[in-house]
Amino acid sequence: MYFTLILLVIAIVIVANTVKIVPQQHAWVLERLGRYHATLAPGLNIVLPFIDRIAYKHILKEIPLEVPSQVCITRDNTQLQVDGVLYFQVTDAMKASYGSSNFVFAITQLSQTTLRSVIGKLELDKTFEERDFINQSIVNALDEAASNWGVKVLRYEIKDLTPPKEILHAMQQQITAEREKRALIAASEGRKQEQINLAAGAREAAIQKSEGERQAAINQAQGEASAILAVAEANAQAIQKIGTAIQTAGGMEAVNLKIAEQYVGAFGNIAKTGNTLIVPGNLSDMSSMIASALTIVRGEGGGVVKKA
Repeated sequence: MYFTLILLVIAIVIVANTVKIVPQQHAWVLERLGRYHATLAPGLNIVLPFIDRIAYKHILKEIPLEVPSQVCITRDNTQLQVDGVLYFQVTDAMKASYGSSNFVFAITQLSQTTLRSVIGKLELDKTFEERDFINQSIVNALDEAASNWGVKVLRYEIKDLTPPKEILHAMQQQITAEREKRALIAASEGRKQEQINLAAGAREAAIQKSEGERQAAINQAQGEASAILAVAEANAQAIQKIGTAIQTAGGMEAVNLKIAEQYVGAFGNIAKTGNTLIVPGNLSDMSSMIASALTIVRGEGGGVVKKA
């Protein structure tokens, strides 16, 4: 019974050392008699007990690695407290086992030294603007070196960039001054635009007013011209009608009567407007004076008749 129990224990130990079950996204490095033999893939694997042994176990997933905080000096001699996160993945289990005694420590140190080198080439203000450049520079440098360690560096991200308190205070003052400057510029631009708008409005108003006055003057001139033309046309029509009337039967006698009336009326008006009465020297010659006036009218009328 005791012997059977011993055999059972030995059998269990042999089976345990023979059958190896590797989890998904893992890689186990197998050594045979102290020498690399194979890399076990996920699943069931059979090995030689007491001859083969699992020397290293690696995780093939993407691994985040926090890089310790460190002090970096910029190009303008300003100290910065910088820390970040490194993301890497084991791609070759054999190189990760034998390429470096501790590849995690190696890529951590290399990322710190590379970060100090990149920060040292930049001025303080640029370090805040060039985060992508810093991250990419570190990834390129690490990826080239880590390929010999069976590791693929995927990305590096800076978590914090912390300058000294004095620098932070100066930066805050600079930001405040810059904002005040932008506010003053915006206010002056507003006043400038206001003056421009007022001047443009006054100019537009003056133009509109002058245009209105010009149009009013044109309208008035056109109205006066139309009135003068209408009066002239009316006079012309009246003269034409008078001439036509004179040529008709009895027209001349009507003209004689009208002139006599106007002659006599003229003396009456003179008597009304003053204290002095002007009368012809010989009242008996009144008819002769009227006859003389009629002669002139006949002569003019005759001229009109000849023209007609």
